[in-house]
Amino acid sequence: MQTATSASVSNKKVVDVLNDLLETSRDGEYGFRACADEVDSQQLKTVFRERAASCASAGNELMTAIRECGGKTDEGGTVTGAIHRGWVHVKGSLGADSALSMLEECERGEDTAVARYRKALKEDLPPQVRDLVQRQADGAQRNHDQIKALRDEMRSRKH
Repeated sequence: MQTATSASVSNKKVVDVLNDLLETSRDGEYGFRACADEVDSQQLKTVFRERAASCASAGNELMTAIRECGGKTDEGGTVTGAIHRGWVHVKGSLGADSALSMLEECERGEDTAVARYRKALKEDLPPQVRDLVQRQADGAQRNHDQIKALRDEMRSRKH
C-alpha cells in the first residue's frame, strides 16, 4: 500500500513527464504554424497547418491527463522551441530555399519530439497515461516520417 506521500511523489513525476510532453506539443504547434505562415507552397501550408492542429489536439489531451493526475499545466513552450520558431521566421523571410529549409527545420523539431516521447515511455507511467503517451509517440513518429519524405522529395527535385 502506498502512503499519501509516495503517491503524490509518483503523481508529481507523472505530471512532470506530461508537462514536458505538453511543452513539446506546444513547440510543434507553434513551429508548424510558423512554417505554414512562411512557406509559399499551398501543399506545404496545408501539411504544416494539419500538423499544427494535430499538435494542438495532443496538447489538449495532455492537459486533460495532467488535470486528471491532480497536476497543474505549465505555460508556454521551451526556450529551444522559441529559438526554432525564430530560426524558421528568419529563414522564411530571407527566402533561403524556403520550402526545403522549412522541411529540414521541421524534421529537426520532430526528431526532438520523437526523442522526448521515447524518454517519457521509459518512465514508470500508469497504464492509461502510458497508452496516451504511446499513441502520441506513434503520431510524432508519423509526423516525422511524413516531413522527412516531403523533404527527401523536395531535395530530389533540386538535383
